[in-house]
Amino acid sequence: MTVRHHIGDDLLLSYAAGTLDEASSLLVATHLALCPHCRARAVAADDLGGALFEDLPVAELSPGLRDAVLARLRSESVAAPATRPHRPRSDIVIPEPLRSYLGGDLDTLRWTSVAPRVQQIAIDIANCGPRARMLRFQPGTHVPAHGHAGRELTLVLSGSLCDRDAVLARGDVAETDEHTEHQPYAGPDKDCICLAVTDAPLRFKGMFARMLQPWFGI
Repeated sequence: MTVRHHIGDDLLLSYAAGTLDEASSLLVATHLALCPHCRARAVAADDLGGALFEDLPVAELSPGLRDAVLARLRSESVAAPATRPHRPRSDIVIPEPLRSYLGGDLDTLRWTSVAPRVQQIAIDIANCGPRARMLRFQPGTHVPAHGHAGRELTLVLSGSLCDRDAVLARGDVAETDEHTEHQPYAGPDKDCICLAVTDAPLRFKGMFARMLQPWFGI
């Protein structure tokens, strides 16, 4: 597997800094599990953040602040830090951390039909920010023509997705924004399974798709 379409620098830096929303962070972390090139970029971003942190001026602390922070840490259960994603086994379609969000690999998932030849699984994200969902398109299925009111990230996990002049395969990421209008479609060989993250509703061109939009929530 060779990943050809990678996440942008802004997303990677926000992820490394811990300022990226949960849904987008989930997609980035899943991409990193599939892409050695971006894992190396993530290490470099972490190193850059560490170097910038070391250059910050030393601030004077108020009396008692250190003791108060240590006391709070002792009184709270501190979550273990997230480990870097590892290369998944070849028989696993959905790598971590996405597999934990879904509760299993591809053969355990329960899909909901949202349109002819299209199914989805809405992923539970605690906050009210961008939404994440799994999408499955049967071979050759066209997504209705649409534009965007915000950013959309799409990570291909299985099959292929043809989007404008690009053919995306496993591990590839497509990023679109409010300037993008397109009509992607699944490749001809097998189901296309994607993780999609949107921070605003899509702008469908056709009346039928607009009528269905409130039902399937995209």
